[in-house]
Amino acid sequence: MINLTIDNTPLTVEEGTTVLEACKQAGIKIPTLCYLENIQAIGACRVCLVEIERVKDLVASCVMPVAEGMKVTTNNRRVREARKVVVELLLSEHEGDCQTCDRNEDCELQSLAHDLGIKELRYEGEKAQRFQDHSTAGLVRDSAKCISCRRCVTVCTAIQTVSALFPQSRGFKTTIGPAFAQNLDTVTCVQCGQCAAVCPVGAISERDQIDEVWAALDDPSKTVVVQTAPAIRAALGECFGMEPGTLVTGKMTTALRNMGFDAIFDTDFSADLTIMEEGTELLTRLKKALVDKEDVALPMFTSCCPSWILFAEYFYPDMLSNLSTCKSPQQMMGAMVKTYYAKKIEKKPEEIVMVSIMPCTAKKHEAARDEMNDSDAQDVDIVLTTRELGKMVKQAGIDFSSLADSEMDAPLGLSTGAADIFANTGGVMEAALRTVYEIVTGRELPFENLHVSPVVGLEGIKDAEITIEGTVPEWSFLEGVTVKVAVAHALGNARKLVDKIRAGEAEYHFVEVMTCPGGCIGGGGQPRITTDEVRKKRIAAIYAEDEGKTLRKSHENEGVAKLYEEFLGVPLGHKSHELLHTKYYKKELV
Repeated sequence: MINLTIDNTPLTVEEGTTVLEACKQAGIKIPTLCYLENIQAIGACRVCLVEIERVKDLVASCVMPVAEGMKVTTNNRRVREARKVVVELLLSEHEGDCQTCDRNEDCELQSLAHDLGIKELRYEGEKAQRFQDHSTAGLVRDSAKCISCRRCVTVCTAIQTVSALFPQSRGFKTTIGPAFAQNLDTVTCVQCGQCAAVCPVGAISERDQIDEVWAALDDPSKTVVVQTAPAIRAALGECFGMEPGTLVTGKMTTALRNMGFDAIFDTDFSADLTIMEEGTELLTRLKKALVDKEDVALPMFTSCCPSWILFAEYFYPDMLSNLSTCKSPQQMMGAMVKTYYAKKIEKKPEEIVMVSIMPCTAKKHEAARDEMNDSDAQDVDIVLTTRELGKMVKQAGIDFSSLADSEMDAPLGLSTGAADIFANTGGVMEAALRTVYEIVTGRELPFENLHVSPVVGLEGIKDAEITIEGTVPEWSFLEGVTVKVAVAHALGNARKLVDKIRAGEAEYHFVEVMTCPGGCIGGGGQPRITTDEVRKKRIAAIYAEDEGKTLRKSHENEGVAKLYEEFLGVPLGHKSHELLHTKYYKKELV
């Protein structure tokens, strides 16, 4: 333990703690721009400067380790002026367009300038040449707004191990982006949007599709249907000043109805549908392997996350047969709306506009994939992020916090608690096990409160195993089999896990991968900035939503059962295979 003094207050912290972390423990807020939680700091922005006794120059607190007897001053004239100058210099070359910028009132640079008392710009610097990149379905870039903080580079390289973005050139000529100043669509990018989630300004953000939704709502010839992902309900409230983890499912539904959507469905419904298809697929693969002695691709990997699919297509094309053939819940809902629901309301698929509200920028890319049109139309037409929905509610003049709760519409608005937890890392795995175990044994999953505790939480790679005992006759071949499962979130962790599996160092039957830290609750389209504290609150809210439901297993969803009875037939049957399953293809690394 190290003893030091911060602003004349004694403090004891662990050796290896940085001054920035020590200040946080002392309840002192140090401004930062390049710093990211749980990642090696680089001290690039110099905004977190502090004064240390007997040290000539001010130091960046994010990279300075504490030392015994150190005396730190975080708030005197020298420190305040130095921070102010750093921000003023950043502003002098920043083409902010603040009045019309996507990040206005959600910009860390803008907030920092306000907090530091900057009322005028004393320096007039040369502006970087503007380069705008609209090449991808999910993300847009504006180089003139970039402040070279390198957060996007850090998250893309250190967390996701994709390395689509690099700092290039030096000094004022430094640019951040794909190699050789190419567009994003020319390099290996999985569209996860974590770069947009951590960018402090408006240099990279999701492709805004709000106007497309308003246009659809204003078109009397269109029936506009909306679906909302599980993670939205635990995060949307943050757009309106609510505490992270505030559940706003009912208010969200009311807001969407007030905005004019013709039907409001829950992606939770198609998450339950996914479990029926994916669970059946897993059992089918196990039967082929254990009874028929066929060479089957195991472990089976989940396919709900579009960035993980892209990651596999780029980096692990030899493992594509291991991916579940199930479409994601978003795409399953789109296919059902354009077929089953369209038939019920006597509409043609092209007369329906399917809008998704997702925590994810990659869902925009997924909806545009060539494979996602098995309904004889594009299954999902428009995808908005949580942040976009928040803006749209404000544009509509809706006082969100005062709204009464309402219910989603039948028949595709019914869901179970198992579907809710799709939002959390480990949730898809747990939901699948709840159903698969009960199908095989006729009994509930033997974990407290149905939660598979070994796969719960923010540890990067988690695994669990459960021995099947007392099967029903149809599944007797699984008697005594120990089913091994694993969960990874953040693609760097997924890479470690897949490499171990490929090398024969780990053996599993079923693996869940989510691209974003914490799962969808930490998605690239969620309210910024998402820290572990925020992730934990959102995760807790999702589990509370699950536990508060009467039905908590996907096979108990009466709406899903009715869908099979009236339309699909059976899980993995001809109709469901045609509409709810797909293939993935090798992509060349660039």
